[in-house]
Amino acid sequence: MFKVNENYLKLPGSYLFSTIAKKVNAYSQANPDKKVIRLGIGDVTQPLVPAVIRAMHDAVDEMGDAATFRGYAPDLGYGFLREEIAKKDYQERGCPVEADEIFVSDGAKSDCGNIQEIFAPDSRIAVCDPVYPVYVDSNVMAGRTGDYDEARGTWSRVIYMPCTAGNHFVPELPGERPDLIYLCVPNNPTGTTLNRDQLKVWVDYANETGAVILYDGAYEAYIAEEDVPHSIFEIEGARTCAIEFRSFSKNAGFTGVRLGFTVIPKDLKSGDVSVHSLWARRHGTKFNGAPYIVQKAAMAVYSQEGRVQLKDQVAYYMNNAQIIYKGLKEGGYQVYGGVNAPYIWLKVPDHMTSWDFFDWLLEHANVVGTPGSGFGPSGEGYFRLTAFGTYENTMEAMERIRRLNG
Repeated sequence: MFKVNENYLKLPGSYLFSTIAKKVNAYSQANPDKKVIRLGIGDVTQPLVPAVIRAMHDAVDEMGDAATFRGYAPDLGYGFLREEIAKKDYQERGCPVEADEIFVSDGAKSDCGNIQEIFAPDSRIAVCDPVYPVYVDSNVMAGRTGDYDEARGTWSRVIYMPCTAGNHFVPELPGERPDLIYLCVPNNPTGTTLNRDQLKVWVDYANETGAVILYDGAYEAYIAEEDVPHSIFEIEGARTCAIEFRSFSKNAGFTGVRLGFTVIPKDLKSGDVSVHSLWARRHGTKFNGAPYIVQKAAMAVYSQEGRVQLKDQVAYYMNNAQIIYKGLKEGGYQVYGGVNAPYIWLKVPDHMTSWDFFDWLLEHANVVGTPGSGFGPSGEGYFRLTAFGTYENTMEAMERIRRLNG
């Protein structure tokens, strides 16, 4: 009889956002007259900007002409896009990243989950706590995390780096030595960041210990403060210890279009083995390349017109973030984030758990957020709201919450 991968059986419950969707759908079915405002999942609500739409239309026309039709895309990405990314996202910021160190994919989530495949099964991982669930869950599936302690919400072989109000939600160097370090900057879910000096500490630590930093920069476009790096490769020494993930989902609204990329410097090696070559082998074997139409649309992101339009769109969401931040503060909540990221992290009332608050907010305000405990044990007692809703829904949500506390 066939057998399943028993590591999957270790996963507790369903994926966080699947659980939320089921609860919200059940509530909506039971209360069809209630308008539910969803500020939970980080999905965008504004349409693709005109420059991107025009590029997609042009690409569709090309696909309808035998002279310009394209079949399989290069598995590592079209050269025209990789060169544009290298120039605009890295070289113009002084980062020594070349086009052939960029791997175009269908999204940062996929790459963050898949990257662990090229590392040893017994690698120890270190994660911020709270943390984006994909980092831990993908390592559970690989059999790397040990046993789950349901009471504590922790895995025996995972090194947790608590990010709490006590340390301003900034991770501290771990007491145990990890092989892989996951950092998300700006952070999901807390919305906080690392400045240059803080990030340099991590780069130096990784180089000294032989660890690899898996750096998720999905929210780079929302950085507003000068001292917050837009890439880990702005930090000296990062090329020998870091891999960076980027996404077009949040900076260009591609959540429904799907595109991202990963940067692996050729300087990153385990002994004589190039990590770049391993990812290229994995990518070429398991991925057929992102669609030409989508990669052509991504080119418009880097055009002068596209940059202006997307800057306005980012400003739209960050205005929502300020509305949420101020509304919650005025309601008496302790609030964090919302400056360099489209997430607001709030302390729930002392008598509630984060899931209690989820249920209370859904029932009494018909507003959906994300319970902090879903991101890890240090997330208990906190709650995440996103700024990716519409302006109108964001205003209405804050008015509903204000009335609850009025």
